[in-house]
Amino acid sequence: MAAQMIRARGLVKQYKKVRALDGLDLDVPEGSVLGLLGPNGAGKTTAVRILTTLLEPDEGTVEIAGVDALADPDGVRARIGLAGQYAAVDEYLTGFENLDMIGRLYGLGRTESRDRARELLDRFALADAGDRPSKTYSGGMRRRLDLAGALVAAPPVLVLDEPTTGLDPRSRIGMWDVIRELVDGGTTLLLTTQYLEEADRLADEIVVIDQGRAIARGTADQLKRQIGGDHVELVVAQSADIAAARAAVASISSGPVQVDEPTRALSAPVDTGADALMQLLRQLDAQNISVLDVGVRRPTLDDVFLTLTGRGTDDMVSESELESDSEARVKENAR
Repeated sequence: MAAQMIRARGLVKQYKKVRALDGLDLDVPEGSVLGLLGPNGAGKTTAVRILTTLLEPDEGTVEIAGVDALADPDGVRARIGLAGQYAAVDEYLTGFENLDMIGRLYGLGRTESRDRARELLDRFALADAGDRPSKTYSGGMRRRLDLAGALVAAPPVLVLDEPTTGLDPRSRIGMWDVIRELVDGGTTLLLTTQYLEEADRLADEIVVIDQGRAIARGTADQLKRQIGGDHVELVVAQSADIAAARAAVASISSGPVQVDEPTRALSAPVDTGADALMQLLRQLDAQNISVLDVGVRRPTLDDVFLTLTGRGTDDMVSESELESDSEARVKENAR
């Protein structure tokens, strides 16, 4: 059995009357990815700050790579890399100078620090821009530089707090490829995200948190099945065909059929996904029912949150607002 590289038990953090974390437990085995999902204010960022020694819990314990985070925070910092929601780069320094500076702070020495900086620039496809000021970088380039900075000391544990928020689709996919390469190389990763697609692509296991508590655990597929699995959706061309189409959909569905008559749209949950869709298409064709659109839709992040929490991903106060309100003091980042 793989060792637990991240182990948290009973994490509690209170901001005045708001309990940001309420007994959160987390386990991340070596060489795996844990996706931490939740709406704004659910406790994701507070948990990350505690796990990376930037904030102390009111209650609970944390071990990173076997090191007690409360008893030996410096030991934990030597074993982790952290990349947050916003790229922590000095825009007046070049990409090379940013990485070289981080290496010096880690005590790598002049030659080793410079060699490591060039190695990472090449690894993250930034070599051609390495001698340009980072303020000239695109958002995706700045995120890659920030991630490279988190890897300067080759930490065994990497914590990424919503690393692709605000990126365009191409840049986001590029970051996913980089992250997957790191995990394939043995890095243990804790990833917080609001994108179920991102967790689906990267995470071995997902924990959904709300109001500081874990309310669901499992793979992306398990969570989707928990809230109803796949849905078949179609739009018929003629209103006169709605009744017949509804009967056809009902014959392959695993639940009630939803009908929106003004748009001639029908939707129903199914257990067999593509197989159910093929059965439906054959029935519609046999009855000469013309459709304008048809497909299988998997649950989205909002579907999961609306079912599990009763609200969407943006319907909550942010944790930064909680911290400001309570005058919380976060420790200085060792980086």
